[in-house]
Amino acid sequence: MPQPHGFSYEQRADGSVVITHHGRTASTLRGGRAEKFLAEVVSGDAQLVMARWTGAYKFGNERMARSHPRNQGGRR
Repeated sequence: MPQPHGFSYEQRADGSVVITHHGRTASTLRGGRAEKFLAEVVSGDAQLVMARWTGAYKFGNERMARSHPRNQGGRR
């Protein structure tokens, strides 16, 4: 799976967090969600965390990959 890139975030004075992707606003988090995001982004891969929080980590090929013979795990 390709690593996501181009994400950045900014914590604002009012406690909200704005996540951008290539300079465009992807998501704005406030309150408890912003705090949860900040705790998670510090402890993990920041690009992957931001992609997951914005929903930009699924691109439509998951359904096809599930039925590929390589991913059957011995099931037939």
